[in-house]
Amino acid sequence: MVREPVDTAPLPTPVVVGSLILPGSELERAKDPLAEISDLCEAVGANVVGGVYQKRATPQARTAFGKGKVEEIANLCQEHNAELFVVDLDLKPSQGKNLEEILGVRVLDRSELILDIFATRARTRQAKLQVELAQLEYLKTRLLRMWTHLERTGGGIGTRGPGETQLETDRRLISKRISDLKRKLKEIEGRSQRQASSREDILSFSLVGYTNAGKSTIMRQLTRTDVYVADQIFATLDTKVRRWEMENGRAVTLADTVGFVRDLPHHLVASFHATLEETLQADFLLHVCDAADPDLGIHIRAVRHVLETLEAQEIPSLLVFNKSDCLNEEERLLLEKEWPEAIFVSAVAKHGLSLLEKRVTEILDQWSVEVTIFVSAGDGRLIAEVRQAATILNEDWVGDEWKASIQLLPRHWNLLKGRVRSFS
Repeated sequence: MVREPVDTAPLPTPVVVGSLILPGSELERAKDPLAEISDLCEAVGANVVGGVYQKRATPQARTAFGKGKVEEIANLCQEHNAELFVVDLDLKPSQGKNLEEILGVRVLDRSELILDIFATRARTRQAKLQVELAQLEYLKTRLLRMWTHLERTGGGIGTRGPGETQLETDRRLISKRISDLKRKLKEIEGRSQRQASSREDILSFSLVGYTNAGKSTIMRQLTRTDVYVADQIFATLDTKVRRWEMENGRAVTLADTVGFVRDLPHHLVASFHATLEETLQADFLLHVCDAADPDLGIHIRAVRHVLETLEAQEIPSLLVFNKSDCLNEEERLLLEKEWPEAIFVSAVAKHGLSLLEKRVTEILDQWSVEVTIFVSAGDGRLIAEVRQAATILNEDWVGDEWKASIQLLPRHWNLLKGRVRSFS
């Protein structure tokens, strides 16, 4: 008798989600105030069984939500046997503690959830260190909620100093671990900066955008290389840099890094500084958006806010509306009217990518200078460097010299002009 295979995978955790809509918040403009927090929950394998939202002028001091809404949440949790209540808001430690006591289930806020997603996605040593640092920075201010049952002097052998409570011991150990992680990440950031400096002879572009907008798919198509692509939130945590060779002979580096979300925890932005180094060092940003997303405007503003946090808002950028094949004609016309500077593409359907390349070429032409140079025929290395850094408009041999009319960026010309004979 053949036995049927048994699925031993754990069942998804039943979760109730909640959003608090405050005056001036982006949730006031969202088509569905529960959509993003539900997507974030599903990204860690949860099963969203219910949700509530409430408009308030300010969060209620004890529980964030009003008394009646907390009762509604409790009923929902009980009705669906929920094991977790996730709030689309950063709670104060006391608010989380009070909600847990009333609801009888574990309570998670937005930052904790995002940190948990990053922890499940981290693969490389750098990403794991960055996630751990962000988690500890967040945890450090919330130890009181976790250790109220141990707030007394005890005698745990080898676990605490003289007269220390468990809470004080944990704070001291966490502070030490944070210092160690920052030191290790500083070393990694130094290597990243050296790698970026080694590519100074080539223009650098970086893909930025809201998570799951399709940045990795665009990179795969433009660079014709194999990069990890998945239809999931925060699929990419580690920066990938590839060479983008255009049809006109130009080449730039193209970096793909972690996606952003609304209200990205500041601890996470700080700890991922090394990963975001490619964005900070970029000459130009391609801001990729999901054109079919009903909250497109909210997501564009969220990305721009993160760029301001990183002090990268002055880097020139171009809006790239991906997934445009999902739009009908009326929707596309409305977006073209609202965002006339945007380029519409579909990375999956391979539509509009040549138009994107053409627009990038036009931008590079605007930045470029044109000069005619002469290089000794015996200096093959220098000729190769010129071909790498510049677009060759025409070339010829004049006696024992290579004559070329070239187009290149001013900073590339500054690296070459002292080594060639030239005239404008």
